[in-house]
Amino acid sequence: MKKHFLFLLCFICCSLPAAAQTVRVLLAENLKNANINNSGLVYVYAQGSDKKFKVSKPETLSVQALGGGKLKLGALQSDGTLVIEPAKDVTLTFQKNTYTGKLYAVPSGKTFNLIEYVDMENYLLGVLPYEMSPSWPLEALKAQAVAARTYTLMEIKNKKKKEFDLYSDVRSQMYKGSGKVYDSVRQAVSATKGQILTYDKQPFYTYYHANCGGGTDDAKSWTGSSAPTIKPLRGASCSYDSHSKSYSWTKTVPQKSINNFVNKNGLKGSVKKIKIGQKSPSQRAETLIFTTSSGKKELSCPKFRLSVGSSVLKSCKITDIDKSAGGFTFSGRGYGHGVGLCQDGAKGMAEAGKDYKKILSNYFPSSKITEQ
Repeated sequence: MKKHFLFLLCFICCSLPAAAQTVRVLLAENLKNANINNSGLVYVYAQGSDKKFKVSKPETLSVQALGGGKLKLGALQSDGTLVIEPAKDVTLTFQKNTYTGKLYAVPSGKTFNLIEYVDMENYLLGVLPYEMSPSWPLEALKAQAVAARTYTLMEIKNKKKKEFDLYSDVRSQMYKGSGKVYDSVRQAVSATKGQILTYDKQPFYTYYHANCGGGTDDAKSWTGSSAPTIKPLRGASCSYDSHSKSYSWTKTVPQKSINNFVNKNGLKGSVKKIKIGQKSPSQRAETLIFTTSSGKKELSCPKFRLSVGSSVLKSCKITDIDKSAGGFTFSGRGYGHGVGLCQDGAKGMAEAGKDYKKILSNYFPSSKITEQ
């Protein structure tokens, strides 16, 4: 009888589904107050407390920082973190975005940070439509789902000792909550549930960007790492992204923006000439050489791009630089850092009949899709 009991216990435990991966997303920081609207029943409590207060009907929940690590929500005050936990199918709205996870107000000096704790698959529902158009082919969306899931997993692994895993903006991945869901996005996330990319049985950073301009790059040309790059991130060919308006472009960068960048990096005066320095294997400019009346200086192109605006200088795959009225005119190809998945290329491949597995194997060579 005892043996049968142990067998039954093992069968039940082994049959249970794996616990959902929790993602901690920083929604806002350094807040003094925040208004959060609930669509129905929520529980409000101080983290670590067994005493939970019910808010049964929709209303506005106002969180205030009292200073000294103290927070207030209605009549509830806490010397630490406050939690707003929605019941099943209840959503929380903050700054026009709708969330399905628990919201944690975490004290930070005289202010607080608002962090959502949400399971992985719901998190992806709030990422995909803001990183790739939900109107795009389903196979492209599936490829994006696997890439975003793997990237998220890597951030979770590397942020274990921190208060949150990801930002809700371009510093990590764009995320606006899973309260509003597109059917195509739900289908893509569901069809790839639990799937990640691995190399040598290990997940890796599955970077992605808008348009590679005909070929992706070795990751170290963007990250600046001196370590050898794993094979999936050494770059790949692409012949499916030329349909996009981002494939080739011409943009004028204001003189003031250029001068501000070089002046902050130790070169005085107004820039009179810019030329490409070192290039990556895919012909992206790794460095630019700036000339003023004070001299010359070779500086990072990716850092220059971020300084003047990543939507102004779309990529460092620069084909021409000319002095023009009010600044310098750059011509180039692609949009983004050029590493990993090319989103326009994924769309093009899907429209050509390729499935998401083919798309991912093209942009991350030698990688494997693995079930978590």
